[in-house]
Amino acid sequence: MAAELTEAGFSARLRRFDGVTSSSEDLLLLRLSDPVMLEAARALTKASIRYLGPGAAAMERCYDKLEATRIARASGIDCPETRLASDALGAAFPVVLKPRCGSDSIGVRVLRRAPLAERFRSEKHIVQRFVRGAEITVALLHGRIGRPLRILLPEGTPYSFARKYLVPARRRALEDEQLAAQVRGYAERIARALGVDWAGRIDFIRESDSGRLMFLECDVAPLVGAASAFAASLVAGGISRREQLRLLVDAATACARC
Repeated sequence: MAAELTEAGFSARLRRFDGVTSSSEDLLLLRLSDPVMLEAARALTKASIRYLGPGAAAMERCYDKLEATRIARASGIDCPETRLASDALGAAFPVVLKPRCGSDSIGVRVLRRAPLAERFRSEKHIVQRFVRGAEITVALLHGRIGRPLRILLPEGTPYSFARKYLVPARRRALEDEQLAAQVRGYAERIARALGVDWAGRIDFIRESDSGRLMFLECDVAPLVGAASAFAASLVAGGISRREQLRLLVDAATACARC
């Protein structure tokens, strides 16, 4: 990101996150691993230091998948049936097991058969009904919404961390205009309900048998590089990479986190 910003004419240099013990004359753009991103957002907010990136409160809501699902459902958005793993004895298998807190589909796995292993039966994990269908993702940036992308995975294959970042699955702009409009409408409602205040990428799945469009995850600290699904969604929605960079480093947006 620093190299790309420099090439685009912005002044950028790298700075190591050291716990933030003093203010900085530079406007900080947070690009850290997710657990450290949340730590940095909390520290900067406490120290009243301006920065570019997600607010700590928005990260906390979205990182808690049980809470994010509850908020989305309360806003009228369909979601897979979700419960704490500690209450999953009556769940119908197969299920998707997820860490309750986190993002980027880290630790997600499909469990085909009961029982749920004892080590997972805690409030640190959730289980969701396994949904077979089309994986869809869409990017948001300061209220601008990209074009939804269909993730080209065989149905029943989860859009895992590895398939997002290590060996990225192919993707293409969603061709169904009615479905694309539905995804964008859902994304706008979810972003408003969860308080997304910078960039975000929202994942959905459309169940093959029923046609239900369901919310899966909202990442408010997504990878925003030029090769990311985030960037591709915005470009497909008519937001150039140059405009993306301008929005990502818009100093006016840091005022809400002074």
